[in-house]
Amino acid sequence: MIDYKMSIAELLHPLVPSMTLEEIRNLVEHPKNTDMGDYAFPCFKLSKEMRQAPQVIAQTFVDQINLPDTLASVEAISGFLNFKVSTSHFAQNILEAVMAQKEYYGSSDVGEDKKTIIEYSSVNIAKPFHMGHIRSTMIGESLRRIYDFLGYDTVAINHLGDYGTQFGKLIVAFKLWGDRETIEKDPIPELLKIYVKFHQEAEENPELEDEARSWFTKLENNDPEAVELWTLFKEMSLKVFNRVYDKLGVTFDSYAGESFYSDKMQAILDELREKKIVQKSEGAEIVDLEPYGMPPALITKKDGSTLYMTRDLAAAKYRKDTYDFDKNIYVVGSAQKLHFQQWIKIVELMGHAWSKDCVHVEFGMVSLEEGSLSTRKGNVVFLEDVLDKAVEKTLEIINEKNPDLSDKASVAKSIGIGAVVFQELYTSRTKDYAFSLDKTLSFEGETGPYVQYTHARACSVLRKAEFDPLSDIEYGVLSDPASKEVVRILAKFNEIVVLAHKNYEPHTVARYAVDLAQAFNRFYHDNSILVEDKALRNARLALVYSSKIVLKNALHLVCLDAPEQM
Repeated sequence: MIDYKMSIAELLHPLVPSMTLEEIRNLVEHPKNTDMGDYAFPCFKLSKEMRQAPQVIAQTFVDQINLPDTLASVEAISGFLNFKVSTSHFAQNILEAVMAQKEYYGSSDVGEDKKTIIEYSSVNIAKPFHMGHIRSTMIGESLRRIYDFLGYDTVAINHLGDYGTQFGKLIVAFKLWGDRETIEKDPIPELLKIYVKFHQEAEENPELEDEARSWFTKLENNDPEAVELWTLFKEMSLKVFNRVYDKLGVTFDSYAGESFYSDKMQAILDELREKKIVQKSEGAEIVDLEPYGMPPALITKKDGSTLYMTRDLAAAKYRKDTYDFDKNIYVVGSAQKLHFQQWIKIVELMGHAWSKDCVHVEFGMVSLEEGSLSTRKGNVVFLEDVLDKAVEKTLEIINEKNPDLSDKASVAKSIGIGAVVFQELYTSRTKDYAFSLDKTLSFEGETGPYVQYTHARACSVLRKAEFDPLSDIEYGVLSDPASKEVVRILAKFNEIVVLAHKNYEPHTVARYAVDLAQAFNRFYHDNSILVEDKALRNARLALVYSSKIVLKNALHLVCLDAPEQM
């Protein structure tokens, strides 16, 4: 496939010898108003060097450029060089690439031989997998797919919250009030129930707190009964968590949680002390970060016990030693911003150059619109309940609108769960948003079902037509505005994916999917596809086929299925 930006850079390079081809290419952009052209090169950065106004430079370049057949025209407009691509050549170049590359269209090898770790979800053992966890889980999974698509060697880690004094409390609560058979039937709500009961009883009987600390010490010292109960809680919790992950299509390469690093923290403490990075403060150990505009970071408590800070330092060091990562990404809420700034600075103070390769991908909060959902399990909205409710409501819509649809249950699952995921990823990760199930399940507007329905519509057209992508196609007939707009958007897919990975922002791909769906539906509305004219029919079917492929690729990157019937 021709790289039009590079073609333009090669045209301009003899006129701008002070810049490399790649530097020129990086300046080439898409005009916001497509009537101005398909590509534009801004001349403003050349003004100082060439001692001329950008408008003069642009016009001078126009007079000196000899256009190849691939470009239809070049025009100087307000300090920009605006290029229009040959309609026939552009459509052929893009659609043939899509039809040849299929599921690989939009991918690249920019990440070849680069190891990237992505930590996400990181739920707490024996605690609810609630609606608030959807952000880390789905942003992380989408980034993992985007990085894979661009050739990176990714490692997905679920840094489980499976250590700490809360497990001492849970052991005490289980021994006093737990019933193993009852808990195994519905682990998380039952474990939560006895955990809450522990705190209620501890208010009247503070000795329970001492007993809990004692049991956690036993766990740290590998007491057989403590380890057996802790393992039971962990296995039961993971069974529930994995049921949710399966519904979401989320996978991990490692479940190494906090407990995994319990024997790796001493080496970190020794290094911090040896390098005189820590200092004593009222019996505790801290790193003074005030010179860097941050409060002190607590490394050990007065009793010598470690904290999240110590474990995160140990985890980062282990990951570097084990995976030799090029990038170590943490998908964690913005509330933890200071924590990540602190420990990454500490890694830098320890003299590890790879501190710059550790990235905190922060995100805002998700809330629930009042009345959208019923919280049938207390004061926590379980994510699985939301997903099941979405599937249930989707099945009701299908039974109403398309009762004869085959495999309704599977389609309802793809649409219902996909709708929840898409609303999450369609929102820029840095923003807070309110989840609404009714808006999410709409088949109109900027929603997952709308994009999925567009894909199904394209599949329906192709089934009726029995299109052969190897047939002869006259691309020049795709000259109407709606067809040209679809081709233009298809051409941008790789740029969009690269931008999403650069900014750690799945929203970019979700927005693109909506843009492509809207453009395709305008094309579908404006043009009869199954016409008598064979050349026109084949060209339009090629556009439908290509749109279907790219819609499916984009949906995959934002963790949605692409149903062929709805």
